[in-house]
Amino acid sequence: MKKLLLAVLVLFGLQTQAQQAAPYFCCDSITYWTDQSQGFNVGLDTTGIVHNPDSMEVYWQACTNGLCYAGQGMYAFFGQIMTTDTVKLCYDVMIWESGVLEVCTHCDTLIYDGSNWVLFSMSNTTSINEITFNTISDNKIYDMLGREVNNVTIGTMYIRNGKKYIRVR
Repeated sequence: MKKLLLAVLVLFGLQTQAQQAAPYFCCDSITYWTDQSQGFNVGLDTTGIVHNPDSMEVYWQACTNGLCYAGQGMYAFFGQIMTTDTVKLCYDVMIWESGVLEVCTHCDTLIYDGSNWVLFSMSNTTSINEITFNTISDNKIYDMLGREVNNVTIGTMYIRNGKKYIRVR
């Protein structure tokens, strides 16, 4: 009887899980905009969202020169950021719809081109320089601090011809 009751409960639990709503993936339809005025204004553009979320929270982070600033809400203003700065801009958006949470995270690096904030892209490769290494094969022995040594004691780590060794006997 206990096994039958357990089987019914497990079956009921599996059916309940299967009926849960699938999440609505809205992250691809979210973008942001920047304002070209003094400081750095950003806002979330959700006009492309096809669903109607129950609620939405937005957290911003703008970093430049080793300092990061936080903002919250659909719009944020970062007065500390100047047009001469390179900015790493990130947002986290939490969207709730019908009891399902979706979290969207996105980061871009932006520069000011004189009239607009634009994506800073390093994908346009202009050249590749090959790095060559000089292989040392002089059989000299060095300790881990790079000092040349003549004798290595048992259990000591040393370097010879660019490779690390431990003397075991």
